[in-house]
Amino acid sequence: MPPRTRMTARTGTTRAGAVAAALALGTSLLAAAPHAGAAEADPVPDHCQGQCADILPPGENGNATLVEILGNKAFGTHPAHSDDQLDRYDGLVAGHTALTDRKLTDFFNDASFGVPADRVESVTSPRDDVTITRDKATGVPHIKGTTRYGTEFGAGYAAGQDRLWLMDLFRHIGRGELTSFAGGALANQGLEQQFWPQAPYTEADLEAQVEYIRTHEGARGEQAMADAQAYVDGINAYRKKAKDGRYFPGEYVLTGKIDALTNIGEIQPFKLTDLISIASVVGGQFGGGGGGEVQAALSLLAAQQKYGVAEGTKVWESFRQRNDPEAVLTVHDGTSFPYANKPDKAVGTALPDPGSVTAEPLIHDRTGSAGTGVKAPVRAPATLRKAQGIFDDGVIPEGSLPGSGSGAQKRGMSNALLVSGAHTASGNPIAVFGPQTGYFAPQLMMLQEIQGPGISARGVSFAGVGMYVQMGRGQDYAWSATSAGQDITDTYAIELCEPDGSAPGKDSAHYLYRGTCTAMEKMEKANSWKPTVADSTAQGSYRMRVWRTNYGVVTHRATVDGKPVAYTSLRSTYRHEADSIIGFQMLNDPSYVTDAASFQRAASNIDYAFNWFYADSRTAAYYNSGMNPVRAAGVDPALPVRAEKAYEWQGYDPAANTAAYTAFAEHPHSSGQDYYVSWNNKQAAGYAAAGFGLSAVHRGDLLDDRVAKLVAEGGVTRAALTRAMAEAALTDLRGEQLLPELLKVIRSQPVPDPELNAVVQQLDSWRAAGAQRKETSPGSHTYGHADAVRIMDAWWPRLIEAEFRPGLGDGLYGALTANLATDESPAASHGPSGAHSGSAFQYGWWGFADKDLRQVLGQRVEGPLAREYCGGGDLAACRTALLSTLKEAAAVPAAQVYPADATCGAGDQWCTDSLVHRPLGGISQKSLHWQNRPTYQQVVEFPSHR
Repeated sequence: MPPRTRMTARTGTTRAGAVAAALALGTSLLAAAPHAGAAEADPVPDHCQGQCADILPPGENGNATLVEILGNKAFGTHPAHSDDQLDRYDGLVAGHTALTDRKLTDFFNDASFGVPADRVESVTSPRDDVTITRDKATGVPHIKGTTRYGTEFGAGYAAGQDRLWLMDLFRHIGRGELTSFAGGALANQGLEQQFWPQAPYTEADLEAQVEYIRTHEGARGEQAMADAQAYVDGINAYRKKAKDGRYFPGEYVLTGKIDALTNIGEIQPFKLTDLISIASVVGGQFGGGGGGEVQAALSLLAAQQKYGVAEGTKVWESFRQRNDPEAVLTVHDGTSFPYANKPDKAVGTALPDPGSVTAEPLIHDRTGSAGTGVKAPVRAPATLRKAQGIFDDGVIPEGSLPGSGSGAQKRGMSNALLVSGAHTASGNPIAVFGPQTGYFAPQLMMLQEIQGPGISARGVSFAGVGMYVQMGRGQDYAWSATSAGQDITDTYAIELCEPDGSAPGKDSAHYLYRGTCTAMEKMEKANSWKPTVADSTAQGSYRMRVWRTNYGVVTHRATVDGKPVAYTSLRSTYRHEADSIIGFQMLNDPSYVTDAASFQRAASNIDYAFNWFYADSRTAAYYNSGMNPVRAAGVDPALPVRAEKAYEWQGYDPAANTAAYTAFAEHPHSSGQDYYVSWNNKQAAGYAAAGFGLSAVHRGDLLDDRVAKLVAEGGVTRAALTRAMAEAALTDLRGEQLLPELLKVIRSQPVPDPELNAVVQQLDSWRAAGAQRKETSPGSHTYGHADAVRIMDAWWPRLIEAEFRPGLGDGLYGALTANLATDESPAASHGPSGAHSGSAFQYGWWGFADKDLRQVLGQRVEGPLAREYCGGGDLAACRTALLSTLKEAAAVPAAQVYPADATCGAGDQWCTDSLVHRPLGGISQKSLHWQNRPTYQQVVEFPSHR
């Protein structure tokens, strides 16, 4: 993308072959937009004084012309600034142990405001009232406007320069039109089938959401929609210039949208409603929470079937762990924030009759390759053959996006570490924080600085909704978020009926709404595709259909007490996908955010479920946002509820999906606590978990233990807090938190088998060395204690099954593993994160195993499981089960533990764990060492304040 159209190899040199390929396609494809080179004047106040840093791999530039794509495929060359943050991000693996404050910028960008004159790479002025200055080091756009419209126009223009193809992808994902846009690969079919049913909208629905913000949010709402329109105008201005100038993303040629020689074709204009569609994808995946009540009901029924109603419910609740007293907390000062807890006596619960639940069918009228993915490659011109089939596995490979892929569940990600100034060397708070959003090329987010009337910030925004910085820094403060996942989604059982009064069946399309037999709204999306150079999937089509009701979208059918019902999913943020724009507008406004309290008020205007963190020179603070519905008294939010007025959310109006929501003070919040950590763990006492897994062992413990130790020692520095994060990012949670208990059980008696005892010693040596998954030296691609890591990876699923399945029985064990996967190690490609995704150890049975083993060992356990499972509660029998599975695991060869995939050969342990930036376009990136760490990350310490 202009002005960065040159192709650079990893060595920084241009390959002659790439130039030849470019010339073969015609010099018109290399055209660059004109730009000036003057630096900006009037610097903005920057109270960070060089102590703010950030990183977002692989690089800022997410657009690539056709020539650049072909060069990447043929010679491994990369467009400028598309990969220049990779090595610094990767370098922290080896570099963190000797890290000092002075060395931070070896691994992070300087996140100061503005660009010094000698570091300016280019200045573009798409309008007279805005400039886009890009720095030589990273190519990040620094947008500065003299009018509000010009500022936002510039933000949209820069987004077009850096993420045009990606924004186009995501507006089509949100609209359920990915296959029609990008091809019929099975992964594309699966992705739209998972996302569209969660937020199905008509065009009128999307327009209504724009109007709702404009008319219900006062002056800020009007300004937000004006800003959004200016942003869209900027995108479209770049879209047109890039098309006319022939420097548009090459993926449009490879997917058949534009002819490379004639330039015939079109990039469809962007609309305000596209931003709503993109917001539904981003917010729904990273800011949702709750749901899954049907599956929870099935595991409860399985427990009741095995143990009887009373005992089965007790057993199930001990696994559900709504308020585990041993769970790591973000607000750990004893403050309680009761929400979504189990009522003393539940009313309205609608458990299905055993065996009656069926999933609502989504796909109809399949033709051709629908459901099969059969290929029929087109005859590509010789010049394009290097790029043929680049999207055969999907433009977004299966499982790459959070919550997507076979067997996936929504997962929160991101982490935060903050220390109060009372415990730092400088006396100022320090923060190391950022969102974990997976690894993509280009990244889902883009870095930018926006300076204009009422806006002053640098940080990241999700591509396509970047009117404001969503996580980053202001003039004298910084903020970030982690996914919170509290319960903002409920399941209702709507009683089915027929308008003529006849007996309904499970497939009836009418339901009782407040006593009236009401028609469901049928919503459909017809998609078709044909093979292209990029995606060889044969021609095909299908129709997606969902039924929408006043209680949400139908997900399942069943009977309750013999009567046919449909289960629906109702999310509080449905029909309000972009309302959070008001909170982001406030966070970018230096006249609004002046201290911790005003930050918390701004964050409270964000409707999605996030944990928000803040640091300035005086205070570190926290606030949990979300549209938390006020439920009817006695309703159990963990299970389906009858769709009757008495059990609806208080004040519920289905027309715009509005209700009463919990007050500001009822959300977990804190200011000035000694330290804060978050890794999608439990927020505070009394704030009930929306799903399974917030238990005695959580990946949040990896942060909490380290930060607590730093705080106790005092004198914390930016480097020290970054080291704590980096160390946790390389640590195997099972090895640090569970292995000591496993070894206690095993060593309760001597291990007579010398070979097996040697295996035990290997594991103990790994534990003593820190239980890390880290290579022996930079570039060795061989882990230290590699055999112990292999053994643990093979042992964990076996030991969990041996520990729990005999006692729970096949039915209940299977139902509970459907609620919560047993493993999410970096090598567990079957887990909810998928392979090569970085994020690990969030979902798993670590807490269950920890409590059970301590119970068997006779140790004190708060909030214990209702029964002892390992060895039926007998220590000797438990030890036998552990040893037998350990012996079995030790014999499993690496090639079986780490099977081959599209990236790695069988048995390649390092590669199996490695981070892969999944290509969302035509540019691929090298694999990186595994780190369980934010994708975008800030390290900040403000020494002064306005």
